[in-house]
Amino acid sequence: MKIQKKRKKIFILICTTVLLLLVLMPFFLMLLTSLKTMPEIMSPKFKVFPEKWLFSNYADAMKRGNWPRYMGNTLFVTGTTVIISLIINSLAGYSFARISFRGRNVLFFFALIGMMVPAQVTMIPVFIILKNFPLVGGNSILGAGGTGFINTYAGLILPYIAGPFGVFLCRQFYMNFPASLDDAAKMDGCSRFTAYLRIYFPLSKPILATLAVLKATQTWNDYMWPLIMINKEDMMTAQVAVVTKFTSEMSIQWNLLMAATAIIISPLFVLFLFTQKYFVEGIVTTGIKG
Repeated sequence: MKIQKKRKKIFILICTTVLLLLVLMPFFLMLLTSLKTMPEIMSPKFKVFPEKWLFSNYADAMKRGNWPRYMGNTLFVTGTTVIISLIINSLAGYSFARISFRGRNVLFFFALIGMMVPAQVTMIPVFIILKNFPLVGGNSILGAGGTGFINTYAGLILPYIAGPFGVFLCRQFYMNFPASLDDAAKMDGCSRFTAYLRIYFPLSKPILATLAVLKATQTWNDYMWPLIMINKEDMMTAQVAVVTKFTSEMSIQWNLLMAATAIIISPLFVLFLFTQKYFVEGIVTTGIKG
């Protein structure tokens, strides 16, 4: 039995190592490409490691445009989106899990239907709604005559702040708590909101960290929606800028593009390192009870 367990552990370790290498391979190639010259990249003969390590590519990439502004825009949009979405999703998940009201299951069913609708399907309707929003961006009360939320932070943030997946995760998490916890809170004179604020919210670190990582990754990496909503350079996010500044109809500067990409994704690695413990715990706990 001990020999079989050791063999099983060794097999799992080998499989995990192979999968890890497959996942990390694109990142290694990105870093190595960012240190090459363009002739070396375009050469018919592929070389994994550069002949000359050009760390100056990173400095050259940051000189193409106002990158502190682009990164600041992305950081503000992502940070605001994560904070608001955590509040909305946790409150909605708590309501579906701990409060009994008429039509609760029906409403939750319709929320889950939203998970089946691709974002590309709703992109144009959402754009029209935000562009024609009344009394915003020069629009009249009928939503005409102006630009609405185009070229604004609100236009970038509003479509991200809530989603059915976050509500589903929070509901699954809050359903794991015993009913006696609600009874004890009621005996202490806590209202539903007070119970959420003083009892459930402090215990929600695992699921909130999980949602924060997922929502931050989604918002930070999104390219299509900022491309649609923004046409001013000072409002560009980093994902739009990295394509705009290093690509053209004639050529693509792959070394500078990869260098800028490496800088852009580094905050996500830092975020995951700080929330890894809670992220794993949140994934485990939401799968305990369905």
